[in-house]
Amino acid sequence: MKRLMKMNPRDTVAVALRPIQAGEQIDFEEQTVYVLQDIPQGHKIALIDFEDGDVITKYGSPIGYATASIPTGYWVHTHNIKTTLAGEEQYEYLPDMHQVTYPVRELTFQGYRRKNGKVGIRNDLFIIPTVGCVNGIAEQMLQEFKSIHPDLGTFDNITVLKHPYGCSQLGDDHRMTRSILLDAVNHPNAGGVLVFGLGCENNIVSEFRSMLGEYDEGRVKFLVAQEVGDEVEAGMTLLEELYETAQGDVREPVPVSELNIGLKCGGSDGFSGITANPLLGAFSDFIISQGGTSVLTEVPEMFGAEKMLMARAINHEVYEDIVSLINNFKQYFLSHGESVYENPSPGNKAGGISTLEDKSLGCTQKAGTSPVVDVLQYGEKLRKKGLSLLQAPGNDLVAASALAASDCQLVLFTTGRGTPFGSFVPTIKIATNNDLFAKKGHWMDFNAGPLLEVPMADVLEEFITYIIDVASGQKTRNEQNEVRELAIFKTGVTL
Repeated sequence: MKRLMKMNPRDTVAVALRPIQAGEQIDFEEQTVYVLQDIPQGHKIALIDFEDGDVITKYGSPIGYATASIPTGYWVHTHNIKTTLAGEEQYEYLPDMHQVTYPVRELTFQGYRRKNGKVGIRNDLFIIPTVGCVNGIAEQMLQEFKSIHPDLGTFDNITVLKHPYGCSQLGDDHRMTRSILLDAVNHPNAGGVLVFGLGCENNIVSEFRSMLGEYDEGRVKFLVAQEVGDEVEAGMTLLEELYETAQGDVREPVPVSELNIGLKCGGSDGFSGITANPLLGAFSDFIISQGGTSVLTEVPEMFGAEKMLMARAINHEVYEDIVSLINNFKQYFLSHGESVYENPSPGNKAGGISTLEDKSLGCTQKAGTSPVVDVLQYGEKLRKKGLSLLQAPGNDLVAASALAASDCQLVLFTTGRGTPFGSFVPTIKIATNNDLFAKKGHWMDFNAGPLLEVPMADVLEEFITYIIDVASGQKTRNEQNEVRELAIFKTGVTL
């Protein structure tokens, strides 16, 4: 097994693929590296001598500058490197396309075609509270329904999309909550939906219903707790109606071009940009080559790599939208008196990531090489095939929920530290390293660790087969573990 890896020929640091002890001598490419300090797995080692202030390069781009002299063979991390990022930047549209394409293949999955033309990969039953006050009652309905229908019939999952909002919110804060909940009602994975309100909330059911537009009345029901005597009994009646409607639903062959794939990472480590994120990038390019769609979000983790995405804007209009996406999120930080570059997290640093550039350049590997065709605001639905960027923060649950709300039927989530969470759509957890996959196999769905030894083409082919199996009904770990959650972006004043 290789002991060091460079991401780009221009790199001045390499990543340790296993723990390396001081005193070891490593023949690496065309030089011999004498290791002067212990280097933890996933962390960086200097390949040249740095003076205080010298730029340090990884992924072929600057990831920071040295804050002290760093001899060749020393550990490069937060104690001797600092971000180069500061304040807002000036941008220029300089297109630079190097798209990787794959041959078109006649691949299909077994999905559900909806009346509005969309395609779901699940036939799920959602109970969607318009306000957090009724979460507990909605959970009672869920438990009673499951006691009557333990096999759920043709429903794959039944989920209460619990959240603490829907009242005491103003302005954009209220609109964002309402938008995400409307998106969930209209999600293609929803085979049946019960919209459940209290009756006195800001997000009142009558107004919510009027904003849905056209919907399948056989698939979407409404209940206001204060307007009935026994709300659980009334809810069960409506759930039974949805159950009966769904009994005729069957999967049918659907081209993979109908897949909308959400791209997300969390608990990243030094291997994220080497294994799992490049795997997602290759899969994103593959699915786009088949006519499908992928979506990249977590805007704060584009900072430091945003120029690469801007260079891939399909036209000047999309470029301007990306600039606005980046600058508006920076202003969001500044308006709250926070540093724009307060990143990476403690877990990221423990895993080997030293600066935001280090994190972002690894993070954006998930987007592959395809052109950026559209930029979506938080709560907006997908409009175009190809690669889109979506406005949302880096928070795992909030960003994954935003991807799901945009009509992604599943979310691909890479992690080097591990996480048990799942969004309200199937959330495939991809381990960046073998150790995590072995330790947390009950959380993780796929192991990208073999990419340190196995060609990308081989692992990608295995991954494509696995994604098609999941799209056709094979349950992910979060589904098996009954972990399906919704998190909504909170901003502004609470009354």
